[in-house]
Amino acid sequence: MKSLVIAEKPSVARDIARVLKCGRQINGAIEGGAYIVTWGLGHLVELADPEAYDPKYKEWKMEDLPMMPEPFKLEVIRQTTKQYQAVKAQIHRKDVGEIIIATDAGREGELVARLILKKAGSQKPLKRLWISSVTDKAIREGFANLKDGRDYENLYDAAMCRAEADWLVGINATRALTCKYNAQLSCGRVQTPTLAMIAKREEEIRRFVPQPYYGIQAKCASPALTLTWQDGETKSFRSFDRARMEQMLKALQGTAAGNGAAGGAGAAGRTGVVAEIKRTPKKTQAPLLYDLTELQRDANKRFNYSAKETLNIMQRLYENHKVLTYPRTDSRYLSADIVPTLKERLKACGVGPYKLAAGRLVARPLPEKLFFVDNSKVSDHHAIIPTEQFVQLDHMTVDERRIYDLVVRRFLAVLYPPYEYEQTNLTVKAGGERFVAHGNIVRSQGWKAAYEDGYDGDEEEDQEVKGQRLPDLKTGDVLNRLTFVLTEGKTKPPAHFNEATLLSAMENPAAYMESGDKEMARTLGETGGLGTVATRADIIEKLFSSFLLEKRGKDILLTSKAKQLLELVPEDLKKPELTADWEMKLSKIFKGALKRAVFMSDIRSYSRELIGQIKSGGGQFRHDNLTNTKCPVCGKKMLLVKGKNSEMLVCQDRECGHRETISRTSNARCPVCHKKMELKGKGDGQVFVCKCGYKEKLKAFQERRKKEGAGVTKRDVAKYLNQQSKETEEPLNDALARMLAGIKLDQ
Repeated sequence: MKSLVIAEKPSVARDIARVLKCGRQINGAIEGGAYIVTWGLGHLVELADPEAYDPKYKEWKMEDLPMMPEPFKLEVIRQTTKQYQAVKAQIHRKDVGEIIIATDAGREGELVARLILKKAGSQKPLKRLWISSVTDKAIREGFANLKDGRDYENLYDAAMCRAEADWLVGINATRALTCKYNAQLSCGRVQTPTLAMIAKREEEIRRFVPQPYYGIQAKCASPALTLTWQDGETKSFRSFDRARMEQMLKALQGTAAGNGAAGGAGAAGRTGVVAEIKRTPKKTQAPLLYDLTELQRDANKRFNYSAKETLNIMQRLYENHKVLTYPRTDSRYLSADIVPTLKERLKACGVGPYKLAAGRLVARPLPEKLFFVDNSKVSDHHAIIPTEQFVQLDHMTVDERRIYDLVVRRFLAVLYPPYEYEQTNLTVKAGGERFVAHGNIVRSQGWKAAYEDGYDGDEEEDQEVKGQRLPDLKTGDVLNRLTFVLTEGKTKPPAHFNEATLLSAMENPAAYMESGDKEMARTLGETGGLGTVATRADIIEKLFSSFLLEKRGKDILLTSKAKQLLELVPEDLKKPELTADWEMKLSKIFKGALKRAVFMSDIRSYSRELIGQIKSGGGQFRHDNLTNTKCPVCGKKMLLVKGKNSEMLVCQDRECGHRETISRTSNARCPVCHKKMELKGKGDGQVFVCKCGYKEKLKAFQERRKKEGAGVTKRDVAKYLNQQSKETEEPLNDALARMLAGIKLDQ
């Protein structure tokens, strides 16, 4: 009898099949002598939609709520039907005696396999492969130590509880809000707290009152030096008391009529004495390797990529190019079994701009202790690093090169020694006041050598005392002819969220918890916050596509629809505490300390209570973006909404659902200012419009681009390259060969 191995993804299945010596390709699987390896595409099966329980649920009616399926039904995801049928066929083979679950080692991974098996009606014995990486060594060791599938029943229960609870709360609350206020309103335990965090930030910005603050700078011409005043008691570099600072400036200038105006220079001639010079040797390690969220943050800061764009690019580098490891990871560490492969990975990525930096590392032995290796901090997958696959940079798009560059340079950086510098703090006494200056002397570039243009990831943008090159001074030296000026600034409000900072807030939402419960905060930290690394990008995209969020430049703001939704939705759904409470209970289910039936009974009661609150709730939803344009389908007035990169007209009747784009941000650049232009209108009347005032009809734009030589499409380029490739494979005297082939020598 053979064992059927079910992996979560085709790439993992191929790795397992290679180790198990399975080489024969069959429909949706790879077969060997003792094993058959098949795979999912992530989830193949999901909880059924409401209409699967009763046709009446096709219509959204308040009187049908709450919907309480018992038991829950399963349905195959339409896009993955073909692979599900292939897996099902392997499950029911008569020569398959047992099934080995080899999906990701975690709650969601367990659910992927269990739903497939339940839908397929499998009763065969189960074993579990539980590994944190998919190297050959890890796979071999995992198969040598397979676990009994029954040991993971509690994990399966916890996974099912999470899925069913999200269904009961999310679908019922969304339908209730939509029916109550006759508007397309959606909510859930992740997306609604995310909106609430943005609302809280906007409220902080709205209430913020800037306060002026003051400081004093002292400048010395010879030697060239800029000093900053520091309060002797508070150690602060600023004061909110203008009168005090003006009085101090007068005393320092030593004149009766000192100039108190901001930026005004006073009389020169006051001296200062070097009171202390403190030199401290410092070392900094390279930043840790990337997990998906950190990579999404960096890509957004540097290239303005959305979280979804970064994930899609990473997926191509992982699946198509095979040059980076699995992207959907929440770990920034490697497991010890990866260490022996590091040199091979360095050789593979040591091409082009990385040749020199990687070559140095290949030539020297690895340090005995690597700070980024920790088995306890790797759960399902290790950090994102290059694979052992040879890299062809010229086969990558510009976007792919950028993301690959981030990952490779971070990988090289962690293998280099620490960055070493000497930090010098200079203290000068003048007129009884304390003035300071800072400067660093680099002793060893260390890991920063991996970055050609320098590393600027974690450096402070708003340091009150800027680093500078300090002159050679010693304690007791006198600085003559110091010039003093009053500096002035204003406190800044908190910044609006952008995608990078929103991802951080979703990952660590404890600051937005009103309860202050430390256990809940710790649980959220341990379980990854709101959403997962794999779902956060989709959640943000959904909030944009539902017209709950809009962008102004890089800033993310709530729409009027989102603000009204937060007024109408029950309080509980707006708090991260709901996710924390669920996760604490799911953890107890996993440990066997709480029964699944008890948790689901509480969730059903909570869902009924939630729908009751919505039904009895006051307030109303008002479309403040109504236009005079009538829907061409139903005749009702349409709403003007802003998407992520477009403006649309959407029918106000949710059952009609008609929508049309009236303008979108294109990739076409303005010939005047070179910024991206908006494409407005429909059909032949479409016009490119730039913020600088430039306008151009689409037809004129296309003709101009053809004249400039931009009429060649990517398909044309690919066709040309394929033709060139074929011609290089053909003999050089091809024409002569064809002519000779026509000669019949037997005549």
